[in-house]
Formats: sequence, C-alpha cells, structure tokens
Amino acid sequence: MSTPPLVVVRDAGTEHLPLPADRWDGRQELTSDLRPATRLALALAASGVPAGLVWWALAPRADFRITEDGPQVIGSPSGELLVADDAVLVLVLAVVGMLGGLAAWLLRRHRGVVLVAATAVGATAAGVVAWLLGELLGGGPSEAELADVGGTVTTGLELGATAALAVAPFVAVLVYLFGVIINADDGLGRTAQEPAGPGPSLS
Repeated sequence: MSTPPLVVVRDAGTEHLPLPADRWDGRQELTSDLRPATRLALALAASGVPAGLVWWALAPRADFRITEDGPQVIGSPSGELLVADDAVLVLVLAVVGMLGGLAAWLLRRHRGVVLVAATAVGATAAGVVAWLLGELLGGGPSEAELADVGGTVTTGLELGATAALAVAPFVAVLVYLFGVIINADDGLGRTAQEPAGPGPSLS
C-alpha cells in the first residue's frame, strides 16, 4: 500500500501566513554575508588609492611665475580651474561606484541587505581616500616657494565641494538597484549555500 502524501494542516485564519520552512532566516543570511561583504568594503576602500592618483594626474592646474610684483600666471589657464578639479573627481568616483556596484551584484550568493550596506560604506571610504591622497600629492606651494622671486609654482589640488564624495556610493547603490529591478526572481537569483557534508560516523 502506498504512503499517503503529507498534508500540512493550517489553523483557521492562518491561511495567509507562510509556513515555518518558507520564512526568511534573516540571522543566518546576515551572518553568512558578513565576511564577503567586509572584503568587498575593504576592496572598495583600497580602490580609493588609484582613484586619488588618477585625480591627481588628470585634474588641471595652473603655473605661476614669482615676480617682485607677485605671482604672474603662465599661459592662459581656464577660469573654471577650481570647478574642473571637482568635475574630474566626480567622474573618477562615478567610475569607482559603477565598478563597485557591478562587483557587488556579481556576488550572487550573497546578494542582500548586508552587501548593499557594505557597498555604500566601501564606496564612501574610496571617495574619502581619493580626496585625501589627491590633495596630499597635489599640495599647493609653500611660503618659501612663493617668496622665491623667479621661481615657478603650481596651484594645489583642492576639492571645492565635499558633496562630490557622495557620487561613488550613490552610483554603486544605483547600479545594484538596477540589477534588482531587472531581476524577476524574488530571491534576486541568490544561490543557496551548499549544505555541509555528513559528519563522521560513530559506528
């Protein structure tokens, strides 16, 4: 005689509630995602170093010759020089954010809240690192250089609007959310963790 199928009996008024097996195990998911999310955040923060180098290399600056009457500009620099510094950093951080959001989405097994938060934090740290490194490498002339008549100095690299630091996390989260929107799976295509193998036999 065949075994009858298992029938799950629900109490009256609980038809709309999910079964215990169907409920989201948030604690286990958050715990399993914490380590890869931390690695992603650290990698994004480290990307601020090359981003700062790119900003320092590409940002336009002006050269001045020190005369007895004061600094005299060399050539014809743009009147939007300070704005250009900010614009270059915005573009660099937008690229960092785009790559960071894409990297987060490709971590399919760990898609979720922790990964989004780590992406935003890491991208923000990347912007801060790029800003500090760029200004460190592109510091303005010292008082001794400004007093050296006949010498040449270069304007320093300076971020005028600190709001530009929000570009990287904004773009990173936007890229991730775009993946969420175009994904038809409620689980975001998240692959399940492989169950651990059976323990050693005691027999």
